Amino acid sequence: MAQLYFRYGTMNSGKSVEILKVAHNYEEQGKKVLIFTSIVDNRYGTGYVASRIGIKREAITVAEATDIRRVVEQHPAGLPDCVLIDEGQFLKKQHVIQLTEIVDELGIPVIVYGLKNDFSNHLFEGSEALLLYADKLEEIKTICWFCTKKATMVLRVKDATPVYTGQQIQVGGNDSYIPVCRPHYNHPTLSKLPVKQEKE
Repeated sequence: MAQLYFRYGTMNSGKSVEILKVAHNYEEQGKKVLIFTSIVDNRYGTGYVASRIGIKREAITVAEATDIRRVVEQHPAGLPDCVLIDEGQFLKKQHVIQLTEIVDELGIPVIVYGLKNDFSNHLFEGSEALLLYADKLEEIKTICWFCTKKATMVLRVKDATPVYTGQQIQVGGNDSYIPVCRPHYNHPTLSKLPVKQEKE
């Protein structure tokens, strides 16, 4: 029976690697997948799921007005065997409702990968909706930047200084966000904070 999965983790927990691995496993068996990602995340170019280890592939972009169910139903390759979503935190509630319809009415499993909480420890709209509507919640674990405890939070940094206020959405990589445990979120080791490397 098809289900809606929300696989969440902090930055650097390997979410994008995982989604690419799942896609490969389906396709190796001759099954079709559709991969979506948010139009907001353009770190590696718009419309790509990319991992920090250097793997990337094209994906269908999701904007606020996108009807994901319609895209799935009208795709020229036909209905897929699985729908994969990267950067699920940037979804809107209506997108998550569309995903439940894909699962419940079309019988297609949907696996969403994303952050749960933002740098100020508030839920993203997409994450909140996924926590409410997903059939299965699965944590993708990684360790704290400063110690060996499990990272449960994301620390925003700028010029080797922690940032706790500002706009919720600011796209960035290791130079802007690091995975941390709760104690190090509140008391980071300043000497170990990353500094953004300026391009020449």
